[in-house]
Amino acid sequence: MIKTIIIEDEKPAARKLERLLSNFSDLQLVATLNSVEEAINWFSKNEHPTLIFSDIVLGDGLSFDIFEKIPTKSFIIYTTAFDQYTLKAFKLNSIDYLLKPISEEDLAKSIEKFKNFLPSEETHNALEMKSLIKEEQPKLSRILVKIGYNLKVIKTEEICCFYSENKIVYAQTLERSFPTDFTLDELEEVLDKKTFFRVNRQFIISSDCIKNIHTSPYYKVELQAQPAEEITVSRERVKDFKDWLVK
Repeated sequence: MIKTIIIEDEKPAARKLERLLSNFSDLQLVATLNSVEEAINWFSKNEHPTLIFSDIVLGDGLSFDIFEKIPTKSFIIYTTAFDQYTLKAFKLNSIDYLLKPISEEDLAKSIEKFKNFLPSEETHNALEMKSLIKEEQPKLSRILVKIGYNLKVIKTEEICCFYSENKIVYAQTLERSFPTDFTLDELEEVLDKKTFFRVNRQFIISSDCIKNIHTSPYYKVELQAQPAEEITVSRERVKDFKDWLVK
């Protein structure tokens, strides 16, 4: 039996996940924990399970706080309403990332993916498994931005570019620009590389938003929406940029 725990502060969500997991006869749910504090206490006193299902935003903090304080070798499938935490999640043993509301089909796929990483006589060693997990990371599809006292969800397909200005990274849509909590280096790791390309230290652009490309005397890109500053392709990235355009 595969020992499993749930970390979830919303009781209806926890009950639903418990019900869905009961359909998997090889999973044994040993605990359902409701907070960062409770989880830290549990992990410090009990043998760690093989698999963890964990919400990210809990009532007393982020579940990342648990695993940063008490490192674990357990596999983690994160469950959350937003996907802006993708990058950090995959730095903490995550093998998948389920957006709420969780469907039975998506859960089954995640559990199947998890089982592919379980060690056996023929399977990969720990280093190879980490490499495979990295390759399986889902791409960022939505970001959460703050506008005054309000929150707004933006699909990445609506974003023309990300750019850095005064140490803040902004997401530029056709409507306006929004400050984010990302760095451009973080975004490079989680954005779909077929759609987004980092043309220089300041800009990551979307191929879906390209309006024109000037090639003389240097490569300059015009987007359907962008900040006032022109977007140039750094000299060392020109070849990769041209390759990316035809992929």
